Amino acid sequence: MAALTLKTDIGRLFGEVTIPGDKSISHRSVMFGSVAHGVTTVTNFLNGDDCLSTISCFRKLGVRIEESNDQLRIFGNGFEGLTEPNELLDVGNSGTTIRLLMGILAGRPFFSSLIGDESIGKRPMTRVTNPLSNMGAKIDGRHNGSYTPLSIRGGHLKSINYTLPVASAQVKSALILAGLQADGVSQIIEPAETRDHTERMIRRFGGEIEKNNKVITVKGGQKLTAASIHVPGDISSAAFFLVAGAIISGSEIHLKNVGLNSTRTGIIEVLQKMGADLEIHENQDNKFEPTGDLIIKSSSLKGTIIEGDLIPKLIDEVPIIALMATQAEGDTIIKDAEELKVKETNRIDTVVQELKKLGASIEATKDGMVIHGKSKLHGGVVSSHGDHRIGMMLAVAALLSKEEVLLEKPEAISVSYPNFFEHLNNLIQ
Repeated sequence: MAALTLKTDIGRLFGEVTIPGDKSISHRSVMFGSVAHGVTTVTNFLNGDDCLSTISCFRKLGVRIEESNDQLRIFGNGFEGLTEPNELLDVGNSGTTIRLLMGILAGRPFFSSLIGDESIGKRPMTRVTNPLSNMGAKIDGRHNGSYTPLSIRGGHLKSINYTLPVASAQVKSALILAGLQADGVSQIIEPAETRDHTERMIRRFGGEIEKNNKVITVKGGQKLTAASIHVPGDISSAAFFLVAGAIISGSEIHLKNVGLNSTRTGIIEVLQKMGADLEIHENQDNKFEPTGDLIIKSSSLKGTIIEGDLIPKLIDEVPIIALMATQAEGDTIIKDAEELKVKETNRIDTVVQELKKLGASIEATKDGMVIHGKSKLHGGVVSSHGDHRIGMMLAVAALLSKEEVLLEKPEAISVSYPNFFEHLNNLIQ
């Protein structure tokens, strides 16, 4: 796609946005609906490219899935209802799809092959393939199973007691899905708490899982039963409007039905630490996943330090937080975030590189970045590098420029937010 001319030099942002469904929960709703018994219904499903890749893979595994706008009906027949695919399972750009799917396929007694796009081909898979191999799955791929294409011949699994080397919800979830099919009881220990959507899904589908501090215990041989899932709005998508409303003078944005799971609300903690004018109105009737409405108004911001256990709660929001820091007084330091190097891009390098093009004072470090505020941003030619969150961050950054900003590879944004520009343009005054 040709470079896109972004909106610049606006007055303010004002109005209401209903945030589309959460990407992480949408993926998991398809996966759990496919391995449960009965018909699962899903509403407010995210029709982004990543989640559509998950649907495509499970159809190739023999699961009937009906789509109507943002609603799904999934006809599951248990783990044992999955069948050997006749085609390659193409996960596109989705790290969640490939890693969680490996956990499911590890316990299935058939052969399957997984591929993805160029970005997926660069992302390390040994963090998943090594423990799954220890449980009994036969996995191979480029560089001794480190990279796609990957082949899996699953089958009889033994339980595992495993300490994760990195705080990763994808790795944790893959092992939980394998543990559900294994003999005995598996224990997974996290170095820091990560998003717990998989654990909530198991309970929603009638299964059992225990969590004691950072130790997760799951018993094999469980039978899951179909459920009704309403997907809350994605706080990672809401983050772009929260930051835009905070840094663009005179703005006020109301965000409806946003997921407020405490393992994902690091962006709210950072906004509050930096002095943002933010109101939170929690809904009281949703026990599956907490939700609420948010109101953000522009305000003066100050720099802060973001580190430690807070990082897993906002790992996907670091690009837009970096932009926010360029508009805060003083320095913002982000550290303990090495995981950014193995996202869709090396997000430490791409964030620093692209914000510098627009005039930001920002430096990369070995595990994060330092942002010196406050910077006046200007025009330029920038690129998403095929990374949806980088693309949306740059679209918000352009609003602060008085000169033209061109965005290369804007199509990446459809991975998680197909209507992003429509929603943004509706707010511009």
